[in-house]
Amino acid sequence: MTALLDVAFPALALGTLVGVPLYAWLVRGRGYAIFGLVILAIALPGALVMHARLVSLLPPAMTPWLHVGFAYAMAAACTHLCGLVRARLRSRLFRYAISLPGMVFIATGALSGLWLLALLPLRALCLLAGWNGALAALRWLDLVPFAVGLASVATSIRAVEEIVHIPLDDVEHATFTRLPVERRRPRAPAPSPSRPLRVVQIADPHIGPWQPVHRLERRIARLIARDPDLVLLTGDFLTMESAATAEALLHALSPLAPIADRCYAVFGNHDHEAPHIVRHALAAHGIRLLVDDEVTAQTAVGPVQILGADWVPRGHAEHLPQLCERFPRRDGHLRLLMLHDPLGFVHVPNGEADLVLSGHTHGGQVGLVSLGFDWTVLSGTRWPDHGLFAHGTNRLYVHRGTGFYGFPIRIGVPGEASVLEIVRA
Repeated sequence: MTALLDVAFPALALGTLVGVPLYAWLVRGRGYAIFGLVILAIALPGALVMHARLVSLLPPAMTPWLHVGFAYAMAAACTHLCGLVRARLRSRLFRYAISLPGMVFIATGALSGLWLLALLPLRALCLLAGWNGALAALRWLDLVPFAVGLASVATSIRAVEEIVHIPLDDVEHATFTRLPVERRRPRAPAPSPSRPLRVVQIADPHIGPWQPVHRLERRIARLIARDPDLVLLTGDFLTMESAATAEALLHALSPLAPIADRCYAVFGNHDHEAPHIVRHALAAHGIRLLVDDEVTAQTAVGPVQILGADWVPRGHAEHLPQLCERFPRRDGHLRLLMLHDPLGFVHVPNGEADLVLSGHTHGGQVGLVSLGFDWTVLSGTRWPDHGLFAHGTNRLYVHRGTGFYGFPIRIGVPGEASVLEIVRA
């Protein structure tokens, strides 16, 4: 029995590495087979090395449990990836027993590989210098990816409820600039000199194992209980599983039906994988989908002109100026632009949008937001990660998203369930 346990995890890993891509190729085609192979090639080396290191690190009495745990997680990952070959949303039991542990295992395996590589030069230095005590102490650092993985799961299932104060002014910024933004908890509202426009933005819900229908439905119900003037859905409703489950989005958006006259949506990139699903769910509840189109909404603080840009993979420099030209500013209207991908923001002509609302980046996914800092791995890149930005007199708010796609790699960047209070400064 002991000998069988010793080889169970490596054997399952080898079988998964070969079997999943082969099964995917035969049933679904080359694209998903390559996807599965790449995911496993990233995750398995770190998992295998980490398994061996933990066997040497932990007490012998724990070794059988370690073998069983790794074997189960590997089997869950294999089953989940095979399930995606014929993707659909599955039962709660399958989600908790298979999908969630399987995806956590893959994510932790990938983190383990990167972490062990990062420690390799330090270990080599200690070995060459004969620092055996330091080398022994470094062994315990092997547990860091597991701590990070657990923290990531906690962050990934959480969405912070906030009131975000967004002042609009006519100050011109010559370059793309991050602006400070005031966030506060809903239970402690700050007085406002004038009635703000209250907007609920629903960004990147990504219905799937980490964002089941009932959870998204509950989050939306909590948000609209705050009586927003507008609800703006900026795309990426689907994952691989929900794109193949027609009724999922329909049920998740049901709390919006009573206030559908205040709700507007645009496509995200993943919605173009199953546009009929999104169109049907929105139309069934009376929510207007804007595909390079405009609408005017009457609100308690005055008329609002809303432009909705379709998602395009490239050509923002041509697409967005043409959209703004086709729908010029309406006098006396606040002008909002719904743009799934914030990368296009710098191509919006100066003065053409009081506020652009985007998502797509999931807040940067890895960063220090949970600690109160703006920094993420996207900071300093051309991708706006989260928060408020300026270019010229245009303003951009990038929502951290309600969910995420695939594996739980929200590290230090929780999701967002906010009400935006937009005021003229």
